[in-house]
Amino acid sequence: MKLKQIKFALVALAATTFFVSCSSDNSDTPDPTPPTPQLKTEVNLATSATLGSYLTDKTGRSLYFFSTDANGQSSCTGGCEALWPPYFVDNLTADKLGAGLTLTDFATITTASNKKQLTYKGWPLYYYAPVSGTDPYGNAGTNTIESPGQTTGDGFGGIWFIAKPDYSIMIVRSQLVGHDGKNYKSDYTVGDGVTTYFTDAKGLTLYTFKNDNFKKNNFTKEDFSNNAVWPIYETDKIVVPSSLDKTKFSVITVFGKSQLVYNGWPLYYFGQDASVRGANKGISFPAPAVWPVPVKDSPLAI
Repeated sequence: MKLKQIKFALVALAATTFFVSCSSDNSDTPDPTPPTPQLKTEVNLATSATLGSYLTDKTGRSLYFFSTDANGQSSCTGGCEALWPPYFVDNLTADKLGAGLTLTDFATITTASNKKQLTYKGWPLYYYAPVSGTDPYGNAGTNTIESPGQTTGDGFGGIWFIAKPDYSIMIVRSQLVGHDGKNYKSDYTVGDGVTTYFTDAKGLTLYTFKNDNFKKNNFTKEDFSNNAVWPIYETDKIVVPSSLDKTKFSVITVFGKSQLVYNGWPLYYFGQDASVRGANKGISFPAPAVWPVPVKDSPLAI
């Protein structure tokens, strides 16, 4: 190709490039809208093949309930706090919750050590922070919160359980205080001592009736006219802490309504507990042990 032709071609190419560049720069087509950044949810639900659905923080670290918190206040104090640090989120809003969680189920309390703590359905929430490692002298190392996805705190001591959104039974450990104002021990004699027994998901005490038979409610009338005194625990859900044998729970039909049963014993509330978390007045009404609380080793009803 002659030199003159080469020069002409280069000039033409430069002009074309300039024209295309200018056309692009002056285009009326707006730039694509950048994606809206997603808010990081603070509380989420994770799923385990063995535990089902449970609560975690934003990084996937498991959250737990403590059985002695039946009244809705944290009872984990002193050295307990190092092993079970309270969980807290400031200014929690609905858009900071993962799918399946409701803002009204959460609240904030202040612990005995003046720390803020988040609660879920009335249960204070905790991390599990076991001691890890040792120093060069063989002394215990530091408390370290579980890694995301770990659930090793579930069932700890029979009183710490993974925080689930759908329990139908919870285990609590508390002093029994009858409607007569007296403290009772687990054998229903007067005295001090905690008893480990069942409540519903909100910490409301459940009872059995000594005159019932195996999967047979002998108290409730067909018209439910006495249901306000001892309301049946009306549910067909069986979601229980991992330390309990789920097969011991069942559901019966009482005049068209479903009543949860444990080891053959139909379960009830006590009207005079007035839906107060942790109240267990029914254990002495009309006399001690007529309406005992259900416990893990309750004998099979006959």
